[in-house]
Order: sequence, then C-alpha cells, then structure tokens
Amino acid sequence: MEKAFVYGMSVAGNNFTDRIEETKRMKADFEHGINVILISPRRMGKTSLVKKVIGEIDNPKIKVVYMDIYDCRSEYDFYNRFAESVMLSMSNKLEQVVENIKQFLVRVSPKISFSPDPTSEYSLSLGITPKDYSPEEILNLPERIAQEKGIRLVVCIDEFQQIGEFPDSLTVQKRLRGAWQHHQNVSYCFFGSKKHLMENIFQNRRMPFYMFGEMLHLDCIPTAYWVPFICSRFEKYGKKISEEYATRICETVKNYSSYVQQLAWNVMAETEKEVNEETLQSGISALLQQCHGLFVQQTEGLTTYQLNFLRLLCSGVHSGFTAQAVAETYPLGSKSNIDRIKKALIDKELITLEKDGIFIADCVFELWFKKEMM
Repeated sequence: MEKAFVYGMSVAGNNFTDRIEETKRMKADFEHGINVILISPRRMGKTSLVKKVIGEIDNPKIKVVYMDIYDCRSEYDFYNRFAESVMLSMSNKLEQVVENIKQFLVRVSPKISFSPDPTSEYSLSLGITPKDYSPEEILNLPERIAQEKGIRLVVCIDEFQQIGEFPDSLTVQKRLRGAWQHHQNVSYCFFGSKKHLMENIFQNRRMPFYMFGEMLHLDCIPTAYWVPFICSRFEKYGKKISEEYATRICETVKNYSSYVQQLAWNVMAETEKEVNEETLQSGISALLQQCHGLFVQQTEGLTTYQLNFLRLLCSGVHSGFTAQAVAETYPLGSKSNIDRIKKALIDKELITLEKDGIFIADCVFELWFKKEMM
C-alpha cells in the first residue's frame, strides 16, 4: 500500500516532489559522462534524487552502479564494496554475474549467499585482499569492463565522505583520483550526508578531489511546490488541509524535505477530518518527541561554553561573537576559545557556516533546543 508521506528513507514514485531542474541536469550529466558532486545538508533528499535520475536512464548502453559506503572503515573495505557493486550492476542474473567475475576478477573466489530478504535474492562477497589485487586494478575495473563490453558506466557512491575517515585518507584519495581521472568510459557521482566533510574533500584546493567534477548544491524545495503536494496527499487519504496550514508545515521545518514529510504525516495522523491549529501543534509536538532521544544524545557532554554558543545562535546572533553585549549574555571565553567552540560544533554537525554567518545545522534541533535548553 502506498504511504501518504515518506521520511527516514529514500523517496520514490508519488512521494517524490519537484527537483525537476536538478533531475534534468543530473540526467544530462550522467548521459554525457560528466562527473557530479552533490552537496547539501542532511534531509534534503540527495539519495532520493540520485535514485530518481538512475530510474530515468533508458539508454541500454549506459549502466549505472549504485553503492553506499557508510559502513566501510578501511581502504580494502571500500575496494570490496566497489568491486562487488560493479559486478552486481552488470546483470540481474546470477549466472552472468559469476561469468563476469571469472572474466574480470580471476584471482578471487566469490561467495554467494542467498537472502531471505524479498528485495534481494542474494548477496556477493569477493574477499579481495592486497595479495589478490592492487588498488589500481580494482579502481580501474569499471573502465576495463566498459571498454570490453562497449558500454558506459556511471558509478554513484553514497556517503562518499567516509573516504575522508579512512586511515591514511589523503593517500587513498590520491589513489582514487589518480585512477579515475583517466577514465574515458566511466563517470562518477559522489554524494554524502556530512556537508562539511564533503566540502573539505571537493572544495579544498589542497585536496586531491578538488575540481573533480560539476558541483551541484541542493537547496530546499520551495513552498510553492510543497503546498499542492501536501494538500493532494491529504485529499487522497480522505482528509483536508488548507494551503495556510500546509505552508506552516513547511515554514516550521524550513522546507527540509525529510522533515516536511515527517511533520505532514504527524499532522495527518492527528487529524480526523480537517487540519486545525490543535492538530498542527500536536504534530509538531510529536515531531519533537520523536527526535528527543537523538537530540539529548547530541547535547550530552557539551561544555557550558558550547551550549552558550548554541543559545546565542538560537537567539538570533550569527556573527560578532566577541562583542561585549554578547559576552555578557552568554559567556564564551577568549577569542581563541570561540574558534575552538566553532570547530568542535562543526565537527559534531551541530552548526554550519553560511555566507550570512553561523547557524544551527538542523532546524528541528533548533526548535527542540529552544524548548528544552533555553
């Protein structure tokens, strides 16, 4: 049964709204072999967008490889995920996958596990080690396959910022860039949920992946697109919401895609026939309660100075933190201590640097913090 609203997972079908221009641009990039780096804050729908674009590729000469490397903790963890994903993307038939492994990875003995999961018939483990293959051999695998099969590949890597967490990460990044920059039949799409780490990898002039491809910054979906979507979903399930209340749902969570869907569902769940002020507030309270445990965990262990810095941001101060009036309201210590506070909170993904100053990274965290910690 189709869900009214979807959050906490990638969104597809009728639950996907807007992103018309982004979809068009990324599809053109994929079809023309342009590398893409997709950067945005959390909960903007990056994974959903990439999967939508993948679903619209209808050229049989273009194969798309999708992988999530969130749980990869080392260089060879990544190489195994990389090779396994490439092999699995070449065919839906197990026999053909095995044949491709015999052709392109002759020095490994694959393990096939049949899964009870109805969404996946089997899983593949190659167990590649440095004794089997060098990094360059694995990294050049897609280009070799594309050349021999007369196709083009697009390799999409989710949570790419994990590369930056590997031991000796800089060397690993140099290896990857050194191999991939020469590929003529393979293009790459990188995206991830940690904006500041992705920006460091791709926008820092000293890093190997600087200027590797087209940078796409995903902004919030405008309210003008959200409102008819929300109203139509309520109507489909026999309930009514006015454009005013649909707009307020968007405004409450600053149009962050996942939060819009989550809050809209909470409000729908509280509504018998038509949304009113009581059901809207009940939906907001439910959202804060659903996030309470996570936000408590995120604030545990913060110093008084760090909490004061968050209080400043929540009170509307986004720059000029050394001013006397600021110091009297929420003490932060010395200028050097303020720099340490900012770095620590950026690393914890609690704040973000924008052109207009420093802001709380998560709009719902900000609502919760004002309610619980101010």
